[in-house]
Amino acid sequence: MAYTIEGSTGPWEVVVGLEVHAQVISQSKLFSGAATAYGASPNSQVSFVDAAFPGMLPVPNREAIAQAVRTGLGLNAKINLMSRFDRKNYFYADLPQGYQISQFEHPIVGTGVVEIELSDGSTKEVGITRLHLEQDAGKSLHDQHPTKSFIDLNRSGVALMEIVSEPDIRSPEEAGAYIKKLRSILRYLGTCDGNMEEGSLRADVNVSVRKAGEAYRTRCEVKNVNSVRFVMQAVEVEALRQIAVWEGGGEVQQETRLFDPNRGETRSMRSKEDAHDYRYFPDPDLLPVVLEQGWVDGLWAALPELPDAKQARFMAEYGLSRYDAGVLVAEQATALFFESVAKGRDAKIAANWVTGDFFAAMNRTGRTIEDPPVSAAALGQLLDLMADSTINGKIAKEVFEAMVETGKGPAAIVDERVLRQVTDTGAIDAAVDAVIAANPEKVAEYRSGKDKLFGFFVGNVMKAMAGKGNPALVNAALKAKLG
Repeated sequence: MAYTIEGSTGPWEVVVGLEVHAQVISQSKLFSGAATAYGASPNSQVSFVDAAFPGMLPVPNREAIAQAVRTGLGLNAKINLMSRFDRKNYFYADLPQGYQISQFEHPIVGTGVVEIELSDGSTKEVGITRLHLEQDAGKSLHDQHPTKSFIDLNRSGVALMEIVSEPDIRSPEEAGAYIKKLRSILRYLGTCDGNMEEGSLRADVNVSVRKAGEAYRTRCEVKNVNSVRFVMQAVEVEALRQIAVWEGGGEVQQETRLFDPNRGETRSMRSKEDAHDYRYFPDPDLLPVVLEQGWVDGLWAALPELPDAKQARFMAEYGLSRYDAGVLVAEQATALFFESVAKGRDAKIAANWVTGDFFAAMNRTGRTIEDPPVSAAALGQLLDLMADSTINGKIAKEVFEAMVETGKGPAAIVDERVLRQVTDTGAIDAAVDAVIAANPEKVAEYRSGKDKLFGFFVGNVMKAMAGKGNPALVNAALKAKLG
């Protein structure tokens, strides 16, 4: 069912397009040799070019251009062999040149597509309009002095990719799924680290509402939203605001707004500029960027296996469900971890353990897949102990928790705690006989047709054996003796 918001005049459709700014992974800035490390002291990574000293000329960073092309290829997009840098003119205190070097009429990447998957299992394609390269501005600091604003130019000139979607998104969930998928692709490609909390991935959220069958109404842009959750909230909050305006007899004005997550509202920042307001013109200091098809083909050949292809392979090769495969490939490191655990083992069992107990342990301990609470090799060894009947599934969970707590391997924990599974049929038969003898009324009920009581007997036998009985042998012995 299509997502709509119910107003006093009936349902409204939400229309969303996203402009995502992704900081390029590169050792230096787009047009200078200054460093790009996050968290450096203010103004410690600024060249004369970044500070716009007179006479300084920009020189394009070849690696930043390659990263943009890789991203375009990963988005199934058209790579433009000729692109051009333009000047976008506007004044900010933290924009030393008085203009931003960007791309307008001739971007480096054209139309593409991203497929997203929603919670109901359905998929949807979101069109990519363009990807262009541009330099970032600096940062104004307003909380360092009671009456003055400070300027940090470390970020000035850092290479950004602006990835513009078509207005194909129709709900907060779709907006969140798109950001997550785009971030996943960028991380697989190694072109952006996707750390929204550090500002290296942020979104401008364009929202409008309309009645079914109508043309697009006026949109507003919610600027610089820096988390998936906030993107989803901003879509809903801004849509509700616009519906209230329309239903109140007013008209939504095109403008740029800011989202306040603490108050759960958007507020006006400035009237929305159009392209002519920026007085775009070709940057006279930079030649057009001309790429050779052979160079682009070489970048294509070197791309890693991307999330969609990996998900399809996990389903075909390992027999995983679409959902489980999607969870495992969302992050490249998680996919590598799973494949290490699954190698030579039952892949479905491996997937259940990785997405279940292992993910739960990461959440509980605050560890990451790069610094896991249990290594892939150790988890694989635990599955081997289950496969050869050294331990059963219940004991395996106990051993896993001990592995998280102690850092020891599974075999050592099994030996230390005497947790090996009992496969001695004599011991199992004795436990079964004792449980049957102690519960004559339950035996009679079971034999009269109450088959569900079988679980009662299994539980009691396993309890008598401290959970160490081999479940298959316990079940077989009970069936024989009760039957």
